[in-house]
Amino acid sequence: MKYVTFEDMNVWKNAMEVATLVFNLTTNLPRSEDYGLTSQLRRSALSVSANIAEGYGRESNMDKIRFYVISRGSAFETKSHLIYGEKVNYFENEKIHTLNYKIDNVIFELNKIIKTLKP
Repeated sequence: MKYVTFEDMNVWKNAMEVATLVFNLTTNLPRSEDYGLTSQLRRSALSVSANIAEGYGRESNMDKIRFYVISRGSAFETKSHLIYGEKVNYFENEKIHTLNYKIDNVIFELNKIIKTLKP
């Protein structure tokens, strides 16, 4: 018998894909950004999937909602970092457009889950 886990959630899979793409995107940033943009961007991107997983493991709907809202906030933070990186010419417009599209889909999915769980 297979148990359903957070890893089966499409929103988690999509968030993990974003985190992986962000990691790969930031590998060529200047060393001077290691403790700046590189770190901030990777942490915010990974926080999206991590908070989805944590929310999944919570018992009450209110707890779940809280972590899904935090996850959504991290998604917006990631978008902001990507926009900054594009503005200072670290990232190509096309790559950022694709990533932001994927992040928007994660936000859309989180909004649906949050709405479903609200009393």
